Amino acid sequence: MEEFHRIRRLPPYVFEQVNKVKAAARNAGADIIDLGMGNPDLPAPGHVIEKLKETIGKPRTDRYSASKGIAGLRRAQAAYYERRFGVRLNPETQIVATLGSKEGFANVAQAITAPGDVVLVPNPSYPIHAFGFLMAGGVIRSVPAAPTPQYFEALERAIVHSIPKPIAVVVCYPSNPTAHVADLDFYRELVAFAKRHGIFILSDLAYAEVYFDGTPPPSVLQVPGAMDVTVEFTSMSKTYSMPGWRIGFAVGNERLIAALARVKSYLDYGAFTPIQVAATAALNGPDDCIREMRDTYRRRRDCLVESFARAGWEVPAPSASMFAWAPIPEPFREMGSLQFSKLLVENASVAVSPGVGFGEHGEGYVRIALVENEQRIRQAARNIRRFLETAPTKLHNVVSLATRR
Repeated sequence: MEEFHRIRRLPPYVFEQVNKVKAAARNAGADIIDLGMGNPDLPAPGHVIEKLKETIGKPRTDRYSASKGIAGLRRAQAAYYERRFGVRLNPETQIVATLGSKEGFANVAQAITAPGDVVLVPNPSYPIHAFGFLMAGGVIRSVPAAPTPQYFEALERAIVHSIPKPIAVVVCYPSNPTAHVADLDFYRELVAFAKRHGIFILSDLAYAEVYFDGTPPPSVLQVPGAMDVTVEFTSMSKTYSMPGWRIGFAVGNERLIAALARVKSYLDYGAFTPIQVAATAALNGPDDCIREMRDTYRRRRDCLVESFARAGWEVPAPSASMFAWAPIPEPFREMGSLQFSKLLVENASVAVSPGVGFGEHGEGYVRIALVENEQRIRQAARNIRRFLETAPTKLHNVVSLATRR
């Protein structure tokens, strides 16, 4: 039977192949240390949970909510942006609450994309950055993920060689999956580029508060004039360890925000009101919980880098995000990230995300999420050490075949 049109436009979901191997191993009794999905394991802040309990069951809270977010939540997000970035936002016209930043990205793609429109997307990148536009009928042109001078050379080439001219460029810093971080000088050049060529900037800032070197990642909206061309997406998932609550935001250019709000008004009635009230309490409350989250991920990062190095796998230390972007160790590099990820599950009981799942330029790497405690990370390192020591003989046929390709 022929696939539906939009389904045909989507490639096979690489991560599902690893998930099947992982499920089979667990069914066979294996204790899988899952460093694959970026699914925070830390508890949500106590005062946020208490506000949720307090609000549930009150009159009117079980009714439909506001698609673009309750007014108090939008005001709290505006206060956060002014406090954190020095950026002033109008809660009525420049902020929409979303069901996580992923939903926001997908729906802004529906709002602004005509069939055949070209969008510049980093490669490797979080899948929704590309697939949201593919599902909306757009065309993706890949640009580098690293914020280097070569990035702008690639943007210029993309503008020259794309027909029709691109309508938008996607950026994500701190990056998922590569953990790259951009500074304000990069954003100044990006805003100038966007204005010069008449394109929009769509910025994913989901990891704004997960940084380790003492320098908070900036917002592109801090650049004067960026509001003319930019919408930025943030999320409660990582900052407040609230991934299942599904609360995020789109902020910035009024025209883009209005388009997103209109699309959402046809598709949803917003998140459950008590969740929005609790998210408001998070944004307006103390930030001790954010510092504790950051310290926890820093300890896990240091533990992973140190213990994996002792195991024989050198993993670069990320300066931000909850991920390490690790080159596949020799002699496994030639077999590719998908096959290597499967081998890790089957032979080391450790799950990671294959780099190719984030785009073809992610090949040769895996993404490791800091979503297990330090004891479990050290156990993963011990498992990997045994795997690396025994693989040349135990998996001789597999490794040698991959090397000959």
